[in-house]
Amino acid sequence: MRTISDDVAVRLYHLGDDGAAVTLLYGALSEALALAAAQPDDVQDGLFLQTSDDVVSYLDYIEG
Repeated sequence: MRTISDDVAVRLYHLGDDGAAVTLLYGALSEALALAAAQPDDVQDGLFLQTSDDVVSYLDYIEG
């Protein structure tokens, strides 16, 4: 993900096994990361962060 600022606008969503995307948050990256970290491990597996330029899985993002 090219974005590194904590206050950049992102969409945090969960992609379910059925292929449906459920938005959990539109907000700052810092808010999205806090909300994602609070989710159970099985939910974190399906979380994605989306900016205007990129989409990356939450787990890939935190693992760097």
